[in-house]
Amino acid sequence: MCEDDHAGIGRRAVFVTGAAAALTLGTVSFASATPREQRTRTVRGTLPPGSPDFVYVPVDVPRGVREIHVAYTYDRPTVPAGTQGNALDIGLFDERGTELGGRGFRGWSGGARTEFFVRADAATPGYLPGPVRAGTWHIALGPYTVAPQGLSYEITITLTYGEQDQTPRPVYPPERAGGRGRAWYRGDCHLHSEYSDGRYTLAEIAQLARAAGLDFINSSEHNTHSAHAHWAEHAGDDLLILLGEEVTTRNGHVVALGTDPGTFVDWRYRARDNRFGRFARQIRRAGGLVVPAHPHATCIGCNWKFGFGEADAVEVWNGAYTPDDEVALADWDGMLVASVREGRGGGRDWIPAMGSSDSHRSPDVIGRPQTVVLADDLTREAIQEGIRAGRSYVAESSKLSLSFTASGGRGEHAGIGERLRVDRDTPVTVRLEVSGAPRCTVRLVTDQGVLFTSEPLPVSGAGTVEWRTTASYAAYVRAEVRHEAAAGPLPGALAAFTNPVFLGS
Repeated sequence: MCEDDHAGIGRRAVFVTGAAAALTLGTVSFASATPREQRTRTVRGTLPPGSPDFVYVPVDVPRGVREIHVAYTYDRPTVPAGTQGNALDIGLFDERGTELGGRGFRGWSGGARTEFFVRADAATPGYLPGPVRAGTWHIALGPYTVAPQGLSYEITITLTYGEQDQTPRPVYPPERAGGRGRAWYRGDCHLHSEYSDGRYTLAEIAQLARAAGLDFINSSEHNTHSAHAHWAEHAGDDLLILLGEEVTTRNGHVVALGTDPGTFVDWRYRARDNRFGRFARQIRRAGGLVVPAHPHATCIGCNWKFGFGEADAVEVWNGAYTPDDEVALADWDGMLVASVREGRGGGRDWIPAMGSSDSHRSPDVIGRPQTVVLADDLTREAIQEGIRAGRSYVAESSKLSLSFTASGGRGEHAGIGERLRVDRDTPVTVRLEVSGAPRCTVRLVTDQGVLFTSEPLPVSGAGTVEWRTTASYAAYVRAEVRHEAAAGPLPGALAAFTNPVFLGS
């Protein structure tokens, strides 16, 4: 075993082109060896407060290497209350380099693992199997937070020499399941497994998704697409599995929803770098939707700072309903008001809302909440089109169903995400049918605010609410179904809500 010392990173640091706020340390070199032999190097160093977002440790890999194994530890000193301690993420780039959006990505585990391996035929979840080619690889360190005392780390790199096995050809889930034609389909588009920082296996997610009454899910691991090639065996006629990623930057998270199989979306930038638009366009070129996740979450780096100009939808409800979601709902409603005031409501420029579980492990509930989408069939393209058009509502479980429409006096009719084209003073009847919401209260929300609140629904959970208005009084109407009991500072936790119906010509 050989050791290197990176304690004085300032003396070895070099700015990396293409990756914002990154430093590269001194290179770790290995000599050639005979097959089946192992060589190990250990490097140590300390990152000071204010370290860049990413620190790269170059590793010169000689020919004849079969496997790369990396293990790391770092100190966690006691810090005063209210002060962030140490948290160090880790990942790997191969000999193709660390260029932003480049081809060198081989895996990311964030802070979820203390070790990983990569070889041609297999890799640790979160990492991509593939040839171990000679050249300079890079271990990527992400100092998420650094204590005032600094962050001392130790990395142990082990190379195993020998002949490489074949890399398996990836098999991906089909883009079509056994649908019911044009119908309402239930899905959960943001969840995590052992392929990032979750504890659920893919089999457990699929089983729990079916038990929750879901028709589709979206793979959304943090900063890696490594799970894509492992979902096929869990799909079926009763469950469509879309492929994506939760792009987890230091200035907010975005779900890439339903991208082409094998699509990797880089995350190594902040809002000030003006690079998000490039990767949002990449998501769409890969057939996916751009969905900012939990935009008002309070965890470090979770609050959304990139704006919503590139968003195809926004995740308003994330997991169990909390004050963060209430703020996100109000913020989204403000965006709706702005869109209709600018004359765009009902067109392409309003942003539909979604809800997802963001489940990681038990007791997180997959399918709480779920987005219920009106789609022409249970296919990737149809589900995405329904989400993009806003033909959807969000419910806390499959027990709750809604029908929400607006109609005019001459038979005009519009549903969720659509526009009822009537004159400004034409009477409009708004109708909400609910099932599975015992003792819940219905609120009808417009660009003028909450204009109707019902009595609690009966204990059966079923009921119908009607309200009459005009387009001059309400440019849009959306429905909220709320639990009777208040939850902390909330006026009543959501049980369901709809995207709006727009009124007027």
